[in-house]
Amino acid sequence: MKSKLNIKDKFNKELPADPNTANTRRQVKEACYSFVTPKQTEKPEMLHVSPEMINNIGLTSEDATSKEFLNTFTGNAVLPNTNPYAMCYGGHQFGNWAGQLGDGRAINLCEVEHNDKNWALQLKGAGETPYSRTADGLAVLRSSIREYLCSEAMHHLGVPTTRALSLALSGDKVLRDVMYDGNPDFEKGAIVCRTAESFIRFGNFEIFASRGDTKTLKTLVDYTIKHHFSHLGKPSKETYLAFFKEVANRSLEMVTHWQRVGFVHGVMNTDNLSILGLTIDYGPYGWLEGYDHDWTPNTTDKQFKRYRYGTQPQIVLWNLLQLANALFPLIENADALEKILHQYREDESIAYTNMMRSKLGLKNKAESDEELIKDLERILQLTETDMTIFFRKLADLKKLEYNKGLDIIAQSFYEPYDLKDPVVKENWEKWFKAYGEKLLVEPLNDENRKIEMNKVNPKYVLRNYMAQLAIDDADSGDYKLIDELFQLLKKPYDEQPENEKWFAKRPEWARSKVGCSMLSCSS
Repeated sequence: MKSKLNIKDKFNKELPADPNTANTRRQVKEACYSFVTPKQTEKPEMLHVSPEMINNIGLTSEDATSKEFLNTFTGNAVLPNTNPYAMCYGGHQFGNWAGQLGDGRAINLCEVEHNDKNWALQLKGAGETPYSRTADGLAVLRSSIREYLCSEAMHHLGVPTTRALSLALSGDKVLRDVMYDGNPDFEKGAIVCRTAESFIRFGNFEIFASRGDTKTLKTLVDYTIKHHFSHLGKPSKETYLAFFKEVANRSLEMVTHWQRVGFVHGVMNTDNLSILGLTIDYGPYGWLEGYDHDWTPNTTDKQFKRYRYGTQPQIVLWNLLQLANALFPLIENADALEKILHQYREDESIAYTNMMRSKLGLKNKAESDEELIKDLERILQLTETDMTIFFRKLADLKKLEYNKGLDIIAQSFYEPYDLKDPVVKENWEKWFKAYGEKLLVEPLNDENRKIEMNKVNPKYVLRNYMAQLAIDDADSGDYKLIDELFQLLKKPYDEQPENEKWFAKRPEWARSKVGCSMLSCSS
């Protein structure tokens, strides 16, 4: 297998390394990473491999069945001429500077080039690193299943994301306190190999700026531009500014897609924001069940709801401000940075409106669209209404039958009797009338509009209860549902009549079940 991989390590060859090679917790200065060897596991078992990602890195499905593949991607063997490492970075967590963080449970194996693309291969849950602080560097099966399924599902939804190559059992038992309530228990240990062009985050730059280490900051920025933004040209203050602008644009594209599909990240700290505009670090994420701008899946954020669905675009802006502060020593032009941040605010409003127009099937742009959208968002929250089902069913509405709107979307209501409230019903009827009037002047006929709407409104998403069902089965040694959901989510916009059972609201049993409605950062 080694001979087939086109290994082209750059991060751990061109950037400054931590000279201390001991795997002890410490503050790492003037270095971008520390060398570290993955932990040996007792009895590893490969549970699932992504066929698409196997091909993307230049391997075959046959390679994925080899002992060498199993050992490599569970951390039991290090590929020849490679030097695994953990990245050093800092971050703002829930709005507060947390200092040095780093890869506490992630170990980067190597970088592979194939078909003119770079893939960094990283094991999550393969043991301690100098950045693990008081943690063990391991991961459990439930969180690993969630990350493996979700990262690939997000890719097929068209959302910029890291990917996943493999999911494996480590064979070890891992002690975790799921809800941080003083009741820890042992769980199955697992390891995910996740992949991306790069895993560099906002926090990689923040750590050096916070320490006044402009030399290493410049080295890292120059490296990032050279390998991931080379079209911007050679390093200069103007190039650094253009770099920040592109990061802002990519981040906006990413979060707009999140809002489109109803995805809530749950923990948008600056160390969890990719410099490439990729969705990264799948922890306490979730999809909206009932449409609710105030919903967050993260129990840690339950009180203040900083990272709730409705604030995600604004949190990206806040994080960009922290990145701007980190890059300022190289740019030294506050006005130019502020201009980009102000532009993000304007662009975000436009991007969101255009995204909602696409979900509603509106091609003709009009000032009244914003009012229609705001009214819809308000009315959707009057009763518990499933976001995914609502927008998917809305595509069935015909231009001349807007008075049948409530019947068309009836499946999306969790409590249909709420519609007996005359105020709620009147609001819906008024909205459908306004929407119907817009459809009358739209250029697309009903059939073509439905086709266009169904391209942006998925039928299937990885609802938390679906992932939990796969987790429950896996805890009992049955891994079939992992593959069933994996295959389902490869075609989220297709009708898939054979999988209609997954086009359903969250079942009542999942409303308050741990893992379905309550999630923590424990993994």
